Amino acid sequence: MSNTTVETEPPISPEPSQPVLAPRWAVIGIFLMLLVAGLAYARAFLMPVVLGLLLHLVFTPVRRRLERWGIGSGISATLIVGTLLSLLVVGSLGLSGPVSKWIDRAPMIGYEVSRKIDQLRVATEDVQRAAEEVDDIADGNEEETEPGVQRVQVEENSGLIDYVTGLPWLAGQIVFTLVLLFFLLSSGDMFYEKLVHVIPTFRDKRRAIRIAYSIERELSRYLFTITLINAGLGIAIGLVMWGLGMPNPVLFGILGFLLNYMPYLGALTGVGIATVVALITFDTAQQALIVGAVYFALTSIEGQLVTPYFVSRNLSLNTVVVFLSVTLFAWLWSVVGMLVAMPLLVTLRTFCAHVPALSGLGHFVSARGAESLSDRKPPAKT
Repeated sequence: MSNTTVETEPPISPEPSQPVLAPRWAVIGIFLMLLVAGLAYARAFLMPVVLGLLLHLVFTPVRRRLERWGIGSGISATLIVGTLLSLLVVGSLGLSGPVSKWIDRAPMIGYEVSRKIDQLRVATEDVQRAAEEVDDIADGNEEETEPGVQRVQVEENSGLIDYVTGLPWLAGQIVFTLVLLFFLLSSGDMFYEKLVHVIPTFRDKRRAIRIAYSIERELSRYLFTITLINAGLGIAIGLVMWGLGMPNPVLFGILGFLLNYMPYLGALTGVGIATVVALITFDTAQQALIVGAVYFALTSIEGQLVTPYFVSRNLSLNTVVVFLSVTLFAWLWSVVGMLVAMPLLVTLRTFCAHVPALSGLGHFVSARGAESLSDRKPPAKT
């Protein structure tokens, strides 16, 4: 008998089951929601920290310049923080008088504004007549059918108590920011040295230092240019308010200078404040509308002509992204959020320009036709 071997196939082992991963967009969405919730929850801590870090990036070139002149980091930090504190104290004392007068007149502001608005309604009789007819239909002669019902008007709290009680919290935030800025500036380049020490490869070390210095340069250049533009706008607003006969034109100039750091919302807020004060000051509502229109014209000229001309095209940002960022941070961090929204966008765009994986985000944040830093080609070697 011949021995025959029968070859049998080895049993097929079942393939290991692959874990079902969640879609990438779902993970990103959950991360973004948690990030926004964390920013809102820790706002009392994050606001001064972010503001201190941005001020550190802005004033680091100044500190290095002082060090070249033989002034140490500690003395440079003292000079910079002391100058900022002095400006805050002088500005607060200078504005305390006019602001206190407006606070004293607060109970009469609502009445005077409503009276001037009524005058404006008299000038537009057709619109008023249509509004009265709509009111008569909506009321349905309520006073005739219910003569015994007494109308009660409830006056809301003016909010001055909340404003006064919030001053210590605001002062604490300012002190925390200045102290953090002092420690950051007095430490010199310690964080950059530790960053170079932690990063493993020499290529990544060079990239990290290049990103840090680029953010400092672009952010300082942007804020310095915007500050000069805002100062010019504040002077123009003060002179125009003085020419139109508005009270406290210096206060309007300072207000226009500060509000212009908040894109779009700052200009609209200034127009609203100028119009309300003009309604209280002048006899007719038409004069108040002229004041608001002039304020809006000045901010429009600054936003559409002056700033695009002087601000580098490499720092031009997507207007839709800017508006959404300002409104988002205003919702998260109130006024401080509106102030830091633009510097954060400039920092993000500069960072994305040096990281190839984030180049798409950098192009999305930038304006149409703006050249990215990563798009610049080095000169050809000869």
